[in-house]
Amino acid sequence: MSKHPHDHGDDHSELDEMDLRVRALESVLTEKGYIEPAALDALIDTYQTRIGPRNGARVVARAWVDPAFRDWLLADATAAIASLGYTGRQGEHMVAVANSDDQHHMVVCTLCSCYPWPVLGLPPTWYKSAPYRSRAVRDPRGVLADFGTVLPETTRIRIWDSTAEVRYLVIPQRPAGTEHLGEEELAALVSRDSMIGTRLADAPGQGSQP
Repeated sequence: MSKHPHDHGDDHSELDEMDLRVRALESVLTEKGYIEPAALDALIDTYQTRIGPRNGARVVARAWVDPAFRDWLLADATAAIASLGYTGRQGEHMVAVANSDDQHHMVVCTLCSCYPWPVLGLPPTWYKSAPYRSRAVRDPRGVLADFGTVLPETTRIRIWDSTAEVRYLVIPQRPAGTEHLGEEELAALVSRDSMIGTRLADAPGQGSQP
C-alpha cells in the first residue's frame, strides 16, 4: 500500500464546510421557489448512478474484450477514453490501473473529492466523506470489508490519491465465466464502486451494485 503524507485524523464531520454551504444555498433557493428538490434529486441521481458510471463501464468492457485498447488505456487513458467520446471537465488527465490476482487498486482523494466525472458521474457521498478519505489510506482492507470485498492476504493493495491534476479509473478483473458475453453484457457487470476499487465486478447473474 502506498503512503500519503497527509494525516486527516479521525474527528471529522460527515459534511465539510463546502457541503454545509451547498445545503444552506439549496434550502434558500427551494424556499424562494427557484428549484424543485425532487427534480434536483432526480438530476443528481442521473449523473451519479446512470450516465457517468455507464460510460466508465463501457470503457472497462472494451478493455476486457480488446487487448489493443486495454494496452492503450493503460498507456494513455486520457486519449483512449476520449476515443469513445467521453471527455470533459474533471476528465482532462486520466490514468487507468488494472486489478489482478496479485494487486488490487483503490482510489481516494485525501484532500477533497477529485473524481473523474466523464466516466463515473458525480462522486458518491461516502467518497467525499472524511472517514473514507482517511481510512482508505490507513486501513484499506477494513474499508474494503465494509463494502463486502474480502481479498486474499497475498493480494497487495495500492491506494491512488486523486488530485486536481490526475484522476484514476480502476479496471476491475473480468469475472470468470463471461467468455461468451458481448461488450454490452459485460458493461452491465461493471459498477461504479468497482471502478473506484471498493468492490469487484459483478459475476454473471449477480445483482447490480452501485
